Amino acid sequence: MTADVWLPIPPDEIEGLPEGPAYRFWNGEEDFPADPADCAFYVVPYMKPSPLCVRPMAGMSRVQVVQTLSAGIDHVEPGLRQLPAGVRLCNARGVHEASTGELTLTLILASLRGVPDFVRAQDRGEWLAGFRPALADKNVLIVGYGSIGAAIEDRLVPFEVARVARVARSERTTARGPVHPLTELPALLPEADVVILSTPLSETTRGLAGADFLSRMKDGALLVNVARGPVVDTKALLAELESGRITAALDVTDPEPLPREHPLWRAPGVLISPHVGGPTSAFLPRAKRLLADQLNRYVNREPLRNVILTTGAPTG
Repeated sequence: MTADVWLPIPPDEIEGLPEGPAYRFWNGEEDFPADPADCAFYVVPYMKPSPLCVRPMAGMSRVQVVQTLSAGIDHVEPGLRQLPAGVRLCNARGVHEASTGELTLTLILASLRGVPDFVRAQDRGEWLAGFRPALADKNVLIVGYGSIGAAIEDRLVPFEVARVARVARSERTTARGPVHPLTELPALLPEADVVILSTPLSETTRGLAGADFLSRMKDGALLVNVARGPVVDTKALLAELESGRITAALDVTDPEPLPREHPLWRAPGVLISPHVGGPTSAFLPRAKRLLADQLNRYVNREPLRNVILTTGAPTG
């Protein structure tokens, strides 16, 4: 039986796909393109709600690979328990680094230099001059130093920051310097002028930036979240913002989308973008290259890239 590959991008738009599989286009429509039981390689639709993404997984009794087009995999986790053992879950490492790195720098610079105030002043026809903080000479802390965290640091270098400190789940050394374990985060937070969250959402990181975390940030510091909304305790953040002690730039929120009447919209010192770290013109060419490479590896029985976990395998 020919193995089906479900793609959220029309297969004739992806150069270099290997011959052999039967390619089925499905981007979240109500009707499935074929029987999910025949799917061997499932590429999850991008930027779609979790219930939609996991809907066909219950019937994928012979699936071998689930490939996301996002760096995070939390939106497909509810469907993993419905899959047979031995299914490899792969993320989109290499696809979103450029776009997310760009947005992170955009949010930092816009917040520090007061761009939202300038836009509002322009609407009023007001010339709003004055001194603003620069990114130069600031201490920056990146919490979640994977490929996106490293890409953010790449883009920070030309801005003459004083120091970049890096934090990840476990301690290691990189070409740019040490990566501190999460256990050292309380000691690093008071030194940072800019704190960037780029960590995956997990049970360890859910609510990580809570009241204790935020209280350790120095007065006047900027919190930037390009990770997932629930990494930050929204209630605790609102308390800090309303006190005027810190500021924030958020590409993700909890809840999301943020309801029209939510107080976070009107909190002082906050800049909000609507979860647009990944969806740019840089996404599609990188996503297509990843899929062509992964599927050639799959057909040729070569090791896949970006395997996050295998269902039924021990964790930890």
